[in-house]
Parts: sequence; structure tokens; C-alpha cells
Amino acid sequence: MESSSTTPGGSSRREATRQKLYEAAVTLIAEQGFSATTVDEIAERAGVAKGTVYYNFASKSVLFEELLRHGVGLLTASLREAAERTAREGGTRVDALDAMIRAGLVFIDRYPAFTQLYVAELWRTNRAWQSTLMVVRQEAVAVVEGVLREGIEGGEFSDEIDVPLTAAALVGMVLVAALDWQSFQPERSLDDVHSALSRLLQGRVSGRP
Repeated sequence: MESSSTTPGGSSRREATRQKLYEAAVTLIAEQGFSATTVDEIAERAGVAKGTVYYNFASKSVLFEELLRHGVGLLTASLREAAERTAREGGTRVDALDAMIRAGLVFIDRYPAFTQLYVAELWRTNRAWQSTLMVVRQEAVAVVEGVLREGIEGGEFSDEIDVPLTAAALVGMVLVAALDWQSFQPERSLDDVHSALSRLLQGRVSGRP
């Protein structure tokens, strides 16, 4: 999973190593679960020494917590960029939501293993990183909430919209629809899936016929 920024010198080398560890961890944990995945396996998959894992992360749990922060951070950044780009181009708030749906699908298509892992962890309640997961989830949902509130203030959306629940529903719709697409309807293209969700958005959220 690529970082949203790069830094020079040793920091960039360390970041490259952490990227390898993220990739290895997310693939292994998606394949066999968190408990069954060992640090040795993560190191071997990443092509580094076991000590390198502990140099970058205090434990497997810390690695996984940082993986969640990193992955959801990339998703949040892609949603925010989609909304900002639409605003720069003079689009409506519905256009912004539609662009965010596409950005979400693109992210999930690029990082399917992380998405499966993230959705699975949302349903667990006994993890040490549960509070971190809730924080990063809210950061992603908050981007959608902001667009909804702007739409209400501008008269584009009804002021009866429940903003927090609608934002969570839109994010959830993209996650679940994308996973269903990849698991059960892989023959469909990203454009096709986006078109279907876009029609749902246009007819239900915007109130257009």
C-alpha cells in the first residue's frame, strides 16, 4: 500500500520498508487471520529479517494498528481529493458524492485484501486497536459528512437528512457493494459498478427522479 507522501534520505528508506511490511501483513492476515499470522511469516513475506519488523513496530499488534491507520488514511485522502477536485471544477455536492463513490471503488479495487480486513475488523469488539479503528473510521466518514452538510446549507439536500447516518450508509454502501462485486460479480467492470451506485445516489440522496 503506497504512502501518500515521501521523505528524503533514511526516512524514505524506512518508509519503503514499512510499506513492504504493510503489504506482507495485510496479505497474510487476510489469508489466514490475525492470530494465525506470525511475525516470522510477515518478515519472510516482506523479504526482511525478523528484527526489522520489531525495529519498525513494537509488536504484531502495533504493526496491525498502524496498518489500519495507514490504509484508512489513504482511503480518506482519496475521498477528500475527489470532493475537492469536484469543487474546483464547479460541480454540485451530488457530483462530489458521486466522485467520492468512484474514488472509494478505485481504492477498494486497488487494495482488496486491506478492504476485506478492514470490514471484518469493524465487526470485532475485543481487539486492542478498537479505539484506533473507530477514530480512523470516523475520519473517513467525516469527509462525507462535510459534503452532506454543505449540500444542506446550499439548499441542494433536504435539511431532514440525518447527516451522520447517511454518511455512514454511503461509505458502507461502497464497501459492501465493492466486496460483493469482487467476490461474486468479478466480470463486472469498475465503470459498471460505479454507474449502478451512481444511479442509486442520484435517485435516493439527491431526490431526483
